[in-house]
Amino acid sequence: MCRSGGGPGGRFTDLRGRVRGGHYPEGVSSSSRPRGRQVSAAQAIGLLVSFVLVATLGGVVAAGLALPAVAAVNTATNLTVTGFDELPTELDQQDLPEKSTILAADGTLLATFYAQNRVVVPLTDISVQLQNAVIATEDKRFYEHTGVDVTGMTRAAILSVLRPDEQQQGASTITQQYVKNVLIEEALNADTTAEQQAGVAAATESQGAEGYARKLREAKLAITLEQQETKDQILEKYLNIAPFGSSVYGAETAANRYFSKSAKDLTYLEAATIAGVTQNPSKYDPVSDPEASQGRRDVVLGLMHEQGYITDEEYTTGIATPLASTLVVSEVKQGCQSANDAVAGSAYFCDYVTKVIVNDTAFGETKAERQARLYKGGLTITTTLNPSLQTMADQQVKATVSVGDPSGEIQAMSVVEPGTGQIKAMAQSTDYVPTSTGVAGQQAINYNVGYPYYTVNQGFQPGSTFKAFTLLTWLEAGHSLSEVVNGGKGTFNFSDFTAPCTTLSGGSFKVANSEGTGSMMTVQDATRNSVNRAFMSMATQLDLCQIMQNAADLGVTSAKTGDNFSAVPSDVLGTDNTTPLAMAGAFAAFASGGIYCTPIAILAVTDANGAELTVPSANCNQAIDTDVANAMNYALSKVWTGTMKSVGAPDFAAAGKTGTSNNNEYTWFVGYTPKLSTAVVLANPDSFVTANYKVIGGKKYGVVFGSDIAGPTWKRFMVQALDGQDNPGFTDPSDKLLYGEKVSVPSVIGSTVDVATKALKDAGFTAKVADTPVASEVPAGLVATQSATKATAGSVITLTLSAGPAAVQSVPAGDSASQGNGQGNGQGLGLPGDR
Repeated sequence: MCRSGGGPGGRFTDLRGRVRGGHYPEGVSSSSRPRGRQVSAAQAIGLLVSFVLVATLGGVVAAGLALPAVAAVNTATNLTVTGFDELPTELDQQDLPEKSTILAADGTLLATFYAQNRVVVPLTDISVQLQNAVIATEDKRFYEHTGVDVTGMTRAAILSVLRPDEQQQGASTITQQYVKNVLIEEALNADTTAEQQAGVAAATESQGAEGYARKLREAKLAITLEQQETKDQILEKYLNIAPFGSSVYGAETAANRYFSKSAKDLTYLEAATIAGVTQNPSKYDPVSDPEASQGRRDVVLGLMHEQGYITDEEYTTGIATPLASTLVVSEVKQGCQSANDAVAGSAYFCDYVTKVIVNDTAFGETKAERQARLYKGGLTITTTLNPSLQTMADQQVKATVSVGDPSGEIQAMSVVEPGTGQIKAMAQSTDYVPTSTGVAGQQAINYNVGYPYYTVNQGFQPGSTFKAFTLLTWLEAGHSLSEVVNGGKGTFNFSDFTAPCTTLSGGSFKVANSEGTGSMMTVQDATRNSVNRAFMSMATQLDLCQIMQNAADLGVTSAKTGDNFSAVPSDVLGTDNTTPLAMAGAFAAFASGGIYCTPIAILAVTDANGAELTVPSANCNQAIDTDVANAMNYALSKVWTGTMKSVGAPDFAAAGKTGTSNNNEYTWFVGYTPKLSTAVVLANPDSFVTANYKVIGGKKYGVVFGSDIAGPTWKRFMVQALDGQDNPGFTDPSDKLLYGEKVSVPSVIGSTVDVATKALKDAGFTAKVADTPVASEVPAGLVATQSATKATAGSVITLTLSAGPAAVQSVPAGDSASQGNGQGNGQGLGLPGDR
């Protein structure tokens, strides 16, 4: 660490607030700054010459000890006299910014991110030819001096005295150049742009007193560094920090950029090209100006030849070789747009990964830290993306809804693996651009996700796909799939519903069925046919708050705020907004036997040193009782005989739910197997308008439901994705959830129809009168028989009326008429009798 020099005047705080020597933080008054006398540029030159003379006579280190006073610069660029030994001696060497990469699950490179395109490698991975070329060009006495080349510095100092108005000559050693680059990197880490610009200017100043002061500071730091590190260590660091072209940093990146190879494999001719660039990275960039670069390369070849690094033949051959013929350029593509070149349509998934990193505290305490880590941290981010499934998903969403479709409709798809939460694919029928352009079909927004990643176009109404959470709550409350509910009731009152987490107010409202008026039906039939009124009737027997909480527990929340759906009757039918990713993740919990995993996009992250970082967890947990999940699968697997009948079941076990918003603005199908859960939505993200009677993807449609576009897209994708695989079926639920727990049915034999109907209703059953009376000793017109003495709650009990005693016929021995003996046939339920 630097010494204080006996008082505050010998210290300074750098741009990040450390006391180092020469710069001052905000709030430090001028009175606390060094009080040394001011000197002119001519005096500064004299000081530099003095340093050179002492160094020449007594050695570099002796110069540093003997020189009584030299120049240093403060933040106001005022020259102040201070002792040379009070200049900083310790270089703040931070980790170099390195590029980060995002990989698919199989290692396919999707995208690269960087503030500086750099890959740090050891000296052993850098060609000796390049090492020689750089030394020959930049510092031929590198292995002889101790940080400062006195010979070169003497020449530069003398020329500065003789020709003060001309550009100063070089004379910086590789060690000094490394020091300068470190100071530049330090400046770039400042908090504000102004601080960064000021710091870079101070580190690169080449004219006047400030220029001499910078040289002296570099010299002091270089001398100290040479005492602390070996020549090879310094050379390695220089070859990794130096710029070798426009946005090309370090030898490894340069070798890959210009010759599509590693730095360790460079030939002498390729090495000469790269070594020539660093004098002026923009001017001598081989790609942007091959002619200028070739001229510079030939200069380097001459220096290598003069210093014995290459033979006469190599020199002659080299200068006769056109530079352009040696280039094998690798295009540098930064950001997610390049992901599409690697895996079709993967740019949106890539963009989602970057947003996860920037928003998740696992990657840093502040957003700025997380952003810096992505662009400078040299991260290797391995994701969950399956390139094969992603390609299929991209193909299928665009097969029926073209990119930039004139209808304004888009199609989006998310694919999640049950039991792990891994996102295997994420596609939509638009082309990714980093920022929205207004061009049809080009979009920066990922429609598969919402809050907190986007502030516009956040999600879509799930419609009837949200009924799955009412069904889940129904089963968890102890009801069964065979209970009968009223699918015909069209008017409801807010007072019919329970919602302890909020206050419901309002009068009556009407609910319509898409498929007709409805009637009394089992919950199973209500589910497969997606009967709105039946589900609203179910909700009157449940807690609306619990329905919304069950959805939230499975990751389905508002795409706009992240809060639970509102506990209001309309949200039973899915009128709030959510996302395809959330729905795919929730239905994956049904597929996995009740295990819910938060959808994850990242498998592993390592830093530039290979150390593994903590990544967001899927937090898999048994969110749903296994038997309840099995019942969900059983109910939702009947969709192929209901709303998806026109599409037809695939050849493997699958379940799902269609969904359509109120006026067919958004249509969905969310379906799954034990292996994959996939949500597909058709929507116009820019305008809340119906999809009905439009030409979409070149095809004219009438009224559009989930089974018209989203459903077929789901089926095409899943058939292709699961082709040739072992596709297991679902486990059957218990009879209790399928048929319900049988309870005693009140005996109503001998009662009038009205009395019998009320008694059964009060006990939780529904009465139905048979069309044909039977002969009975019971007085005519009264109930002669009932279909069951035990049945599941909500069952329909069929009542047969008596035709009167006169109609009684003799019964052969051994036979008996049905008199309510508990062996009824479950008429109206499609259920077996008691067992």
